[in-house]
Amino acid sequence: MIKQVRTIDKNSLQRALAAIAGIGVNVTLSFIVKVFDLPLYLDTAGTVFASMTSGLFPGIMTAVMSNLLISFLKINPDAMYYNLIGVFIAMCSAWFVHKKKHENKWNILVLVLVIGTVGGVFGNILQWMLLGGPQLKVVEETAMAITGTSTPGTLKTTRVGFFLASMIVNIIVNLIDKGGSVLLAALAFYLIPSERRTRIWNSGWRQKPLSYEETKAINAGKKSKSQSIKNRITLMLTIASVTLTAVMGIISMNHHYDDRKKEITRNALYAAEFVKDQADIQKLGSFMINGEEIPGYTDDLNMLLKLRRTVPGVDRLSVILSNDEGFRYVFDTGTDENPANEHGTIVEDIVETLPLLREMNQAGEKNIEKVETKNGWKPELLSDGDQEGKEGHACNAAISDDIIRWKLKVYYPLNNEKNEIYGYIVADASMGYTGTYLKEFSLKTLLVFSGFFILVLGFGLWASGYYLIYPIGTMASLIDVFMHDSEDQSVLDSNVRKLRSIDISTNDELETLYKAICEMASGTAEQMRSIRHFADSTVQMQNGLIVTMADLVENRDSDTGAHIQKTAEYVRIILDALERKGYYLEKLTPKFKSDAIMSAPLHDVGKINISDTVLNKPGKLTDEEYEIMKTHTIHGRLIMEKAISTVHGENYLKEARNMAAYHHERWDGKGYPEHLHGNVIPLSARIMAVADVFDALTSPRVYKPAFPLEKALEIIEEGSGTQFDPKCVDAFMDSLTEVKLVLKKYQEI
Repeated sequence: MIKQVRTIDKNSLQRALAAIAGIGVNVTLSFIVKVFDLPLYLDTAGTVFASMTSGLFPGIMTAVMSNLLISFLKINPDAMYYNLIGVFIAMCSAWFVHKKKHENKWNILVLVLVIGTVGGVFGNILQWMLLGGPQLKVVEETAMAITGTSTPGTLKTTRVGFFLASMIVNIIVNLIDKGGSVLLAALAFYLIPSERRTRIWNSGWRQKPLSYEETKAINAGKKSKSQSIKNRITLMLTIASVTLTAVMGIISMNHHYDDRKKEITRNALYAAEFVKDQADIQKLGSFMINGEEIPGYTDDLNMLLKLRRTVPGVDRLSVILSNDEGFRYVFDTGTDENPANEHGTIVEDIVETLPLLREMNQAGEKNIEKVETKNGWKPELLSDGDQEGKEGHACNAAISDDIIRWKLKVYYPLNNEKNEIYGYIVADASMGYTGTYLKEFSLKTLLVFSGFFILVLGFGLWASGYYLIYPIGTMASLIDVFMHDSEDQSVLDSNVRKLRSIDISTNDELETLYKAICEMASGTAEQMRSIRHFADSTVQMQNGLIVTMADLVENRDSDTGAHIQKTAEYVRIILDALERKGYYLEKLTPKFKSDAIMSAPLHDVGKINISDTVLNKPGKLTDEEYEIMKTHTIHGRLIMEKAISTVHGENYLKEARNMAAYHHERWDGKGYPEHLHGNVIPLSARIMAVADVFDALTSPRVYKPAFPLEKALEIIEEGSGTQFDPKCVDAFMDSLTEVKLVLKKYQEI
């Protein structure tokens, strides 16, 4: 037992090492690609190897963790967004071995074709969604050469053509890339001995490993039950994983959104402060009136333009001065949508924030939070004091944080010698349209968390499958067989051995339950063995009683030598022939046949009540004597019914009663004692009618010699459809070889 545990631990360790080695191979090859600037990826060889060696879940874990490390180590920062492709490769590779496709090495080419094509298509789609174009430079250049363009193009038709061209090139690159990865992984896979590969692959089982057909049967059984354990666990894990992914995604999005707003706010504040430090503040009045005519104006304007283009999030920079007419522009960079305003132009777009700005100036720094929102803008007090070496300077800002677009206006005050505000450096910033931002961030979050979602779901299904679903499914199927195949003791013992052979070792309550079930099954088998022993003894005793009763009757009738033995043989022959020919199959159960054969000797038990004068009369019976003889059927029925009520064996003696009472009924309804006809006559009695008459014809009596076999058969055939059931006659005539053997056997005796 200790040796077995060590073997399992060793295989499980090698299974884990395969996944760790796969991660190492993926990261190492990706690093080599980056160092040598190769036009490949080579980040899936380890995934293929781990999936082929250890199964689906280790393969998924290898793919997800590899992409995470490659991104974290800055080898390829975007690798984490391609988890779904890695998961797909793991699924294909694990399926390849699970279906035993690896036994034909040429199937490797099919695996390369599938992985390369799908990887190329979906990789190209993801690259365009994330990067706006191909990731690899060689793909971009080749696609441009195919489309005949010098740039990817901005027109819709040009971009569509470039997208399709890049997809084709991406597929070719992926076929080369994934082909090399798969071949490298396959080489390592085939170097491992087949027996060792099998042990590593099966190391996850907590019981005797099941074949593909056995697992398929268990899963098929679950599909017929909408509330199976597998369905419930899958639903539970899916809901938990989706909920966790959604919550983490929303939290990450909110944090990132807030951090992005803070970053843009700082950028806008720093840009305004930079303008104050670098611009020639003393000439602002002259700049506003004369503009380019004053030396230094153009340099300061170019500085603002450069800041707007280089500082992330800043859409516009301007300097405005106050006069009796309001505010006028000194500098203005304009925006991507709106041109710049000339110097001296009245500032008109400040109207929407001017009421808020005035209230903020009147409230001062201490009461800024009391200022109410105006025109969709809310007040904010900013400070540049967090910059190193700066004492800090407070400035007002207006923020529009609506659902469509987040916008910010920073008003950096310009003070004169009297500390009066005579103008502002205004920095307009925004995060772009919220919908566009959320779409991009949601896509990245979804792609990142999708891998972890599948990893969590895969682990849950793997663990529940090996520790719960398959052990319970195996036990359930074997217990079902155990319960329904209990007629044969050898089959019962075999099922107990099969139940013990699955060897469930989950080290939890399920293993305890399994051991208890094994003990119960073993105890049940032993009890059934004892019951069968007593049942066999009872049957032997019943058979002995039947034969004894039949012998009592036969010994009183001096004219019926071996009658009960021969008729019992004929009954068996007819029963087998009926079954062979397909007649009355719904009736011919093993129990019915057994009961009919065992009860056959009692068909004349009623003769025990017939007087010896009539029973053993040497000549032909008179009409009155014949009527007395006919009553043996009634006496036989009463005797058997009394026996049934006494021993509670109606199931066993039912056919004995039917034979004793109705074996002289005729198919055409002219028999006795009740004139039954056709199928109303019990089948056992119809069979006995043929056997009884045939034996009477072929046996000598005091009042007649035995008929020749041909004559007896002729009489039986003439009675088909009138005296006898045609099917019983057909079965009897179809078994003449066996009938003749019985005749020969008892003639020699």
